Amino acid sequence: MTVRVGWGMDAHRFGGEPPLLLAGVVADSGRGVEATSDGDVVAHAVADALLGAAGLGDLGTHFPSDDARWRDADSMELLSNVAGMAVAAGCRVMGLDVTVIAQTVRVAPHRDAMRSALAVRLGLDPADVSVKATSTDRMGFTGRDEGIAAVAVVTAVRG
Repeated sequence: MTVRVGWGMDAHRFGGEPPLLLAGVVADSGRGVEATSDGDVVAHAVADALLGAAGLGDLGTHFPSDDARWRDADSMELLSNVAGMAVAAGCRVMGLDVTVIAQTVRVAPHRDAMRSALAVRLGLDPADVSVKATSTDRMGFTGRDEGIAAVAVVTAVRG
């Protein structure tokens, strides 16, 4: 067995139709993001990290933003598809760590629901899923509250 690590990142500008989803959970019902899909930065970052751990490329390769099929797609469904691809490639997720980067979006009230939703999609115990948040202390696009980002690390075994 080989231990693999994958890293993923996603960011979106605020705008578009509400609600703001994080791991499929409504984190802000009053605003949304500009995106091809539902713009769930957590689901996108995790999917990219999982694809990296499995050696399967990136999210844009499998679900290109210029393909109309992915317009308004449910990002947690895309994550489920990626999880299936990883399993088919002989990759089993052992743990997940996600950090949401935002100035005003509050993650704490939604943390447990986010952990549970991600655990279900990845076949993990919620104890193996970490969800954190940070701000950039008003620096950059997230600090100016123009958008939101997320980074994720997946640990997996292959073989």
